[in-house]
Amino acid sequence: MKGVLSERKTLHPQDIERRELPAAAGRAVRELAREISTTLDAALIDDAARAATLTDPALIAQIDARVTELPADVRRTLRPPATSAGATIVSRLPLTDAELGPTPPSWREAAQWSGTAARRASSFELDLVMLLLARCAGEPFGWQGQQGGRLVNNILPSPGHEHEQSGASSKTLLSPHSEDAFHPERANLLMLGCLRNPDLVGTTVSSVRRVELTAAQRRLLSTPTLPILPDVSYGTGHEQYSAAPLPTLWSSAGPDETTLRYDPAYTPLDDADADFRAAYARLGAEFERVCVTAALAPGELLLVDNDVAVHGRVPFTARYDGTDRWLKRVNVRLPDRPRRPEETDENGYGQRTVAPFRAAVNSAFASGGYEPTRTDEHRETPPVATEREAAHDRGPFEHP
Repeated sequence: MKGVLSERKTLHPQDIERRELPAAAGRAVRELAREISTTLDAALIDDAARAATLTDPALIAQIDARVTELPADVRRTLRPPATSAGATIVSRLPLTDAELGPTPPSWREAAQWSGTAARRASSFELDLVMLLLARCAGEPFGWQGQQGGRLVNNILPSPGHEHEQSGASSKTLLSPHSEDAFHPERANLLMLGCLRNPDLVGTTVSSVRRVELTAAQRRLLSTPTLPILPDVSYGTGHEQYSAAPLPTLWSSAGPDETTLRYDPAYTPLDDADADFRAAYARLGAEFERVCVTAALAPGELLLVDNDVAVHGRVPFTARYDGTDRWLKRVNVRLPDRPRRPEETDENGYGQRTVAPFRAAVNSAFASGGYEPTRTDEHRETPPVATEREAAHDRGPFEHP
């Protein structure tokens, strides 16, 4: 499978929605995360495996019970992007570089640090910050086959992975894509929090609602033609599942309502005819034309509407000296945005979500129309963590 975008030399910045977390609200989030961290049972704090996945029932109960204590400004600021760009930068989360320690060499080390007392006041506490913010936005969830089932992914460069299409890479362009485009239970919203970014490495976002396509191209791309396969972060074994063709574009009321599922690196484009490939290439060129670049600073969050916008990351040179870019990412399901009926019968190539938060419609942050999706919080064998890191590290921007 091929990536279709060349390495980007010139980006085309456009205005991107920006919001500020009020100072009192930002402090409240940090303080609540610190309180939860210090009040958890000693058994949880000492159990690196449970703390590292962030799925311990005591932890989940604390997040769910106390998130309502946060000021309403937090929920208002964390609402989904409101413009056609499909992305929003939220600033002013209190954070200092001194509290972080060195950037870990891989997501595994970052997860281990989160489960130790020495790191509890830094990486683990910031994991709780991300979960609180994500719970204000909707329902945080993870993937069994991604970063060991973690609810909060660590996105950072890792030695030996410089040229992969993963969040562990650095020297290669991470192509624009929908997060987990292959799966019907993919996130509606991606939340990417910046801890460190001294080189101002850019995360790219392109909205399908800003592209220009002909009516014929839209018809071709709206026809189920090719499957989208799982990326390398999910390992192997998906070959045993049938690969059903999917539409690239979905639109029920015109371009202003268009959504998409897009991942050119994992779409077998050579199996399509010339007309479809030409339309797909035009879409890729349009994504490059309308690209917005977000060079996040520490304490900034990038919210990406995963139904509207694709994201990626520009190349950079990692130093591996403890000062490299470090992001945390959470997948969020929005309670008022269920998936289309056409997607419910997909097999998802056997990949399961880790969804310990309740998804009831009477949840404090839920609204009508939410249908809980199939989840599988436990399985007999441990989840396999593989290296498209941060699995998608692709992720917001990872594919940054």
